[in-house]
Amino acid sequence: MPVLLQAEGLACGVDEAGRGPLAGPVVAAAVILDAQRPIAGLDDSKRLSVGQRLRLAGEIRRQALAWAVAEASVGEIDRLNILQASLLAMQRAVSGLVEQYRLLPSQILVDGSHCPVFAAPAQAIIGGDGRICQIAAASILAKTVRDAGMQELHATYPLYGFDRHKGYPTAAHLRALQENGPCPQHRRSFAPVARLLTA
Repeated sequence: MPVLLQAEGLACGVDEAGRGPLAGPVVAAAVILDAQRPIAGLDDSKRLSVGQRLRLAGEIRRQALAWAVAEASVGEIDRLNILQASLLAMQRAVSGLVEQYRLLPSQILVDGSHCPVFAAPAQAIIGGDGRICQIAAASILAKTVRDAGMQELHATYPLYGFDRHKGYPTAAHLRALQENGPCPQHRRSFAPVARLLTA
C-alpha cells in the first residue's frame, strides 16, 4: 500500500488520467494531504473499484489540505502531443493550488518518468501512484473527474459508448468509430482516428 511521504514543508502529489483514450481531454490533479487526517485505502486508481474511487475522492476533497484538478483539451492534445498536453494539465493543476489556496508546495511528486517545469522542486516517480499516498490521491481525483466528464460526453455523443469505455480503444469503441466516424471530441492525432480521416 502507498505510504505518506514525509517532507519538509508541503509535499504535493500529481498524477493524470486519460493518456491512452482516443477521445476526451487528459485530466490532472494535484493534492496536498493533511498528515493529521490520514485517509485509509488510498492506492493507484487502477487498482480500485468505481465505488472505492468515488468514496475516496469524496474523502480527499473533505480532508486534504488542498487539491485542484485541471485538464488539457482534445485540441491541445492534437496540437502538442499527448505527453506535452499531460504535462500542461499537471502544471495547471499545481497552479490551481496556488490560485485557490495560496499554497505553493515545497516539493512536487509526479507519477511517471516525465516531470513538468514547476515553480517548486519536483521529482518524477515511476509507479508513484501505487507507492506514495499524495500521488495515489491525485490519481483518484484525476480518474474520477475524467470519468464523470466522459459520462457527460456520452449524453452529447451517445453513439460511441463513452459511458462504458471512457474513450479507451475497446473493440466496441473502434466499431462505433468505424460506423459513425469521429466526433469533435476524438483525438485526430491518434492513429485509429487519423486512419479514418485519411481513408
